[in-house]
Amino acid sequence: MQIAKDKIDALRAMLENSRRVVILSHTNPDGDAIGSSLAWAEVLKRHGHEVTCIIPNKYPYYLDFMPDIESVVIYKGDNDGIAMKAIKDADIIFCLDFHTMTRLDGLGDIIDSNQHAKRVLIDHHLDPSEDFDLMLSYPKASSTCYLVALIVENMYDTASISATMAENLFVGMMTDTGNFAFSSVTPDLFRMVSVLAATGIDIPNIHNNVYNSFTESRARLFGYVINRKMRIFHNGTVAHMSLTEEEMRRFWFQQGDSEGFVNYPLTIKKMKMSAMFTQHTDFIRVSLRSRGNIDVNLFAQRYFNGGGHKNAAGGKSFMTMEETIKHYEKCVKEFAAEGMLN
Repeated sequence: MQIAKDKIDALRAMLENSRRVVILSHTNPDGDAIGSSLAWAEVLKRHGHEVTCIIPNKYPYYLDFMPDIESVVIYKGDNDGIAMKAIKDADIIFCLDFHTMTRLDGLGDIIDSNQHAKRVLIDHHLDPSEDFDLMLSYPKASSTCYLVALIVENMYDTASISATMAENLFVGMMTDTGNFAFSSVTPDLFRMVSVLAATGIDIPNIHNNVYNSFTESRARLFGYVINRKMRIFHNGTVAHMSLTEEEMRRFWFQQGDSEGFVNYPLTIKKMKMSAMFTQHTDFIRVSLRSRGNIDVNLFAQRYFNGGGHKNAAGGKSFMTMEETIKHYEKCVKEFAAEGMLN
């Protein structure tokens, strides 16, 4: 995949006139959001920029091992006002791994208060908004970490990728491709992975930290969800699962504990589409996954005011859990009647 030369030239020109930089990523940040932010921050710091990475809320605990993650400012609980000051003083604001400001929740209003900062999007989600001065938007890219690696290659050469950058980039590439199993995987992605591996990163250790570092409570929660909460319908091709706040408290839920649950029904041979509903104080988070040509991005846009990728998307519901599940089942029938589940 190629990054357009005019985009790289425009990015280089923006950076030449910017000293104070903020890097933002989305609510409920995952490995790709954190990995791309930390790697891009290291590049910019190395070239003399003052960089602050900000996320709306806490990242999952299994990402604690990532290099320099302690430098990330978490807006929720930022009692010292570090995030607000950094955004107010920023010359340029990078938005990584999200395509619309609504993914920032309360942070969006603070960003709007800075009218002089340039806004740059680096992202791989479909249908980005137009609130950016420069958009490096490539929906066919498997991850934002892959995009950052390509940008670094075009601007500074891959020889500039350090082992710490490589570790952070690898986390995002691995997690956003389902451990290199999704259809978004390309030969050029593996070329870039080989560049990262050549820095000497410990790939088995990274894999173990991400996928095998959960708590006992999370393991028991997973068993409960699969055994008690998974419902399969539409002739065995569609599934949904749900977690209420009470159920999460019962299993000592931590941020990230339900990550990956939505994928599990797709291990069933006939399954085409899966949903996970997770209750929060003011809304229900909707996660959607699918196989093949089933477009859950379209489903999320149409029925849950969301979006994402063709086979992985999400949205929100402001109904009760019971109403949300009924709405989902009704929408699946409507979607199927249009031939969208074939």
